[in-house]
Amino acid sequence: MSTMKFCRECNNILYPKEDKDQKILLYACRNCDHQEVADNNCVYRNEIHHAVGERTQVLQDVAADPTLPRTKSVRCAQCNHGEAVFFQATARGEEGMTLFFVCCNPNCGYRWRD
Repeated sequence: MSTMKFCRECNNILYPKEDKDQKILLYACRNCDHQEVADNNCVYRNEIHHAVGERTQVLQDVAADPTLPRTKSVRCAQCNHGEAVFFQATARGEEGMTLFFVCCNPNCGYRWRD
């Protein structure tokens, strides 16, 4: 993983710079003329880790999405509310599309699929 590098001459931050002629990555100081060859070509790495609760929250938030279609032809099995948002998506480990429903009751948010 890439770490911040500092100039040996003036202790300012070294910034990544490409040497187009030699096709190598350098770290260069913007304050003085110091440059050094990068020992790793990774300049920045962004790792995103999701908690299980985060993924669940995304599905509950779709009930408030005004762009998704709504239906009153289904009833929630949890709270008996008569309105749900629906959308199609691929279910994990399955081929084809699945119809998902999310209860529009803000106190419920129950999810089911058809």
